[in-house]
Amino acid sequence: MRRAAIHAFRTSLQCTARGLRSNTRRGTISPLLLPTSRRSAAAAAASTRRFLSTTPPARNNRIRAAGDAPAVEPLRSSMYFRRASVALVSALVGYGAYYSYGGNGTDSLVKRAYSSSSSTTTTTTDAATQTRSVLVIGANELRTGTFVGDGPIEKTTDGGRRVIEMLDPEQATQKLRKNEQSYFVNRGQGVVRYDLVQLPSNDPIEDDHVEKIVEIPDKSETHGSRDWMFWGVFDGHSGWTTSAKLRQTLVTFVARELNDTYTAASLTPPQEAIDAAIKKGFLKLDDDIVNQSVQKVMQANNKIAAAELLAPALSGSCALLSFYDSRSKLLRVACTADSRAVLGRRSASGNWTATPLSADQTGSNPDEAARLRKLHPGEPDVVRNGRVLGNLEPTRAFGDASYKWTREISEKLRQRFFARSPSSSLKTPPYVTAEPVITTTKIEPEKGDFVVMATDGLWEMLTNEEVVGLVGKWIETQQVAPGGGGSTSQFDSVWTRIFRSRNKGAGLPVDTASGSEGGDGQKTPFRGVRQWSDAADGFVVQDPNVATHLVRNALGGKNQEQVSALLTLPAPFSRRYRDDLTVQVIFFGNGERTGEVVVNVDATAPEEPVKAKL
Repeated sequence: MRRAAIHAFRTSLQCTARGLRSNTRRGTISPLLLPTSRRSAAAAAASTRRFLSTTPPARNNRIRAAGDAPAVEPLRSSMYFRRASVALVSALVGYGAYYSYGGNGTDSLVKRAYSSSSSTTTTTTDAATQTRSVLVIGANELRTGTFVGDGPIEKTTDGGRRVIEMLDPEQATQKLRKNEQSYFVNRGQGVVRYDLVQLPSNDPIEDDHVEKIVEIPDKSETHGSRDWMFWGVFDGHSGWTTSAKLRQTLVTFVARELNDTYTAASLTPPQEAIDAAIKKGFLKLDDDIVNQSVQKVMQANNKIAAAELLAPALSGSCALLSFYDSRSKLLRVACTADSRAVLGRRSASGNWTATPLSADQTGSNPDEAARLRKLHPGEPDVVRNGRVLGNLEPTRAFGDASYKWTREISEKLRQRFFARSPSSSLKTPPYVTAEPVITTTKIEPEKGDFVVMATDGLWEMLTNEEVVGLVGKWIETQQVAPGGGGSTSQFDSVWTRIFRSRNKGAGLPVDTASGSEGGDGQKTPFRGVRQWSDAADGFVVQDPNVATHLVRNALGGKNQEQVSALLTLPAPFSRRYRDDLTVQVIFFGNGERTGEVVVNVDATAPEEPVKAKL
């Protein structure tokens, strides 16, 4: 489990840090940890009627799925992960240093560095000799050490180990900020800003996300309109195609059902009707992915079309979608699987409280396990070791058709195309559903509420309280909103009024009694109850994008060596120690109403010029 690897990783870094620094001249290679495997996982879009959609610009490279059937819109990954900027060469180059390999079938990796100076940089007649940190990556180990010399470092040993130069702090920050985005929402409808970031571990990333604003006529006003705002994070597994499908189509499916429901009502539909519409949108899309795709494949009878159509069905994805109605100020959070949303709200003390808006739907959640056992009586292994049929951790998900198709369908697909043979444990499918659990919360924009939405890669590292406290700590550093080219004095005034600091001090400004880690189906982070023995010393605030700020502190905060090591690891090795990470933070408030959604350039990765669209 990645839990054991993360714990060993942090413990070893603390134990070996002094040794690494004191043995720099000798070029010591120090063991860090023995990793274990992560959890195992099982293997269009139409315009919304009567809506004007507002979508932030796509900023990431895309790649095609297998197959090129002309009638099918190709899925595209949300991001193609370009590896860290460390030059790849076929030999290890260094002045005054060499590696020797040997030892009875094992790779005894020894580096000897010759240097008479205790400083990290020595000037010679030919070149500057530098001492740099490296990672030695093996199938069942991770070691760190030093290298003396200049030039790029990349080496593969006879036993399959890799030697890679660690990112320095500046390079680590560049990698963290590579996919960050931030937007000022100047619509005067209860939201003033949202930040987001993605950090891949898989290559390509299996996470995805969506943000959309839909403007609709308001029946309560003669010439007024209201905003429906959607944010979604999608945690894919066994591939990226299901999460990409959700990015393309989930908001459309849900918005259509909501439109029909609101149109049929005289003014505002009852809460039960709205929840039913959201659930219907989820289930319709999953039926399209899992069942309608099979019918299309059978009609086409073409393996290329089958590869494209069945890809989102054979992989899977969690889904977390928030729907904010600007007139009612109600935020509905629909959760399928174990991504999580948490509300941050000011308490009377001036600190923040953390309130979970979703529960993790896994086999380890007693409510979910009981639900499955009730649906599948006489099957004692329907939940085993906290997993569906002992294999899949989420109990709800899009795709994952091998847990939904009948044995007959699976066998037909196997014979005619390429799908797997049905498992012998598959007795009474479906075992997994895409139906979400929905919570409804009254937002108080005038008090500066905020919501953090993230895939489970963040919650494996941080508790609800730590996340809310870290956002609160970040807010304390924002005297005015960072604006760059998009900032306005009006926005700065709004930000200061809503989010002005009230309780600057040591530690995190969060009421610790409000957390619920380990209860109500919430998973406890890998490293225990607290990220650091002393949060005031362990956490850091240095990023203008609050989502990036959360990811940095999840990876190690002030422990720069740990942050750099986790960011240096390439795929697939990184997957043992950290998951894909997707984080969104939405700040609520009543700001100016110009109708614009403006890129916050100070907290957005500086790639090609972008413009928000209305």
